[in-house]
Amino acid sequence: MSTDHAGTLDRDKLFTARLHAARVRPYLATALFALHVVESRQVPTMAVDPYWRCYVSPAFVDRTPVEELAGVWVHEVSHLLRDHHGRGDRVARDRGLTGPGERLRMNIAADCEINDDVFGDGLARPEGAVEPSSLLLPEGQLMEDYLRQFRLGPRTQHLAWLDCGSGADGLPREWDLGPDGAYALSPQERDAVRFRVVEGITGRPGNVPQGWRRWAEQAFHPPQPWRELLGAAVRCAVSAPGVGEDYTYGRPSRRSAGLPGVVLPALRRRPPRVCVIIDTSGSVSDAELGSALLEVTAIARAVGGRRDLVTVLPCDAAAQVVGPLCRAEDIALIGGGGTDLRTGFARALRQSPCPDAIVVLTDGQTPWPVSRPPSRTVVGLFHRAARWNEDDPDYRPDSPPEWARVVTIGSVPTPR
Repeated sequence: MSTDHAGTLDRDKLFTARLHAARVRPYLATALFALHVVESRQVPTMAVDPYWRCYVSPAFVDRTPVEELAGVWVHEVSHLLRDHHGRGDRVARDRGLTGPGERLRMNIAADCEINDDVFGDGLARPEGAVEPSSLLLPEGQLMEDYLRQFRLGPRTQHLAWLDCGSGADGLPREWDLGPDGAYALSPQERDAVRFRVVEGITGRPGNVPQGWRRWAEQAFHPPQPWRELLGAAVRCAVSAPGVGEDYTYGRPSRRSAGLPGVVLPALRRRPPRVCVIIDTSGSVSDAELGSALLEVTAIARAVGGRRDLVTVLPCDAAAQVVGPLCRAEDIALIGGGGTDLRTGFARALRQSPCPDAIVVLTDGQTPWPVSRPPSRTVVGLFHRAARWNEDDPDYRPDSPPEWARVVTIGSVPTPR
């Protein structure tokens, strides 16, 4: 131990384990360092409360290797990030679950949700960690699902000691300092921590477990109705003055009466033509491509349902074949390479007739045309918390040009 007093908490060992946890799970670093440690001899191992305090048993730290302590750190902070205390209270209220036995069952179910994919890749599994397989349960489910599939009995009697604290099931413990105690995080601070973790998970590619990816996708909602904004931007582009207007001699101009003997053309407005450039590079996910197809259908509705006026151009580093829109599900999105949408712009503008508006659906990791195209441009930008390049840490992609109307698709999250 690093202290001369036997029985006191070895903070050096505990914080070394936290540092190791942050190194092997960097996207959880903000949450790990947001926890405030409280020494307690009442807890069997380590426990958390809803206010982001971590209660630690000195004896448990003494007998547990640093590598396993790192796993416990990640496990405990996972309870708070996934709001197991709030979800536990809601489940107890909805299903009429009362008593410490039901709360123990919630704790076990919450542990199954966390532990099915949290360990490995440098993070050691602590001794005694509950996994779904030990209860003959499937992996990849949520706490609420696991609760329906087991009861306390012979298979769970060895888990009677389990207690991850009120942060795991919502039931206050005798060692809790409560909402008015020292070092409690406010609701705004807790949301800020979750936001930073979501940014860490979604902003950088890597080996993030599927459970954490699912949590990051569902933890926050977009703050603005981006579908409505994108639709409004497209409608504005195709209905702006000059769009779809041309002169025709098919009917005389109203001003011909002032110039006898001179035939003047009349100004005619024709339905606008729209070209949709879809970024099909490797940095765009299948889910985003699926969202792009949905937007193509919405764009067709924005031009009055005239699908013959909408063309689709898949593009990665090279522009593919321009195809007319028949059905969105029949569009072949070919690509998967690098990204250079300048070729897509050039190909779109070579169409005859030239499109009145160009809609670009991309993640933004592309060079842009230097000059403004003659067609009005709307950019639907797939949200990225941070854009980076493994070979060049200082890489920053160019922002969309000022002459384009930009709508962020699935934009910066706000708390539920």
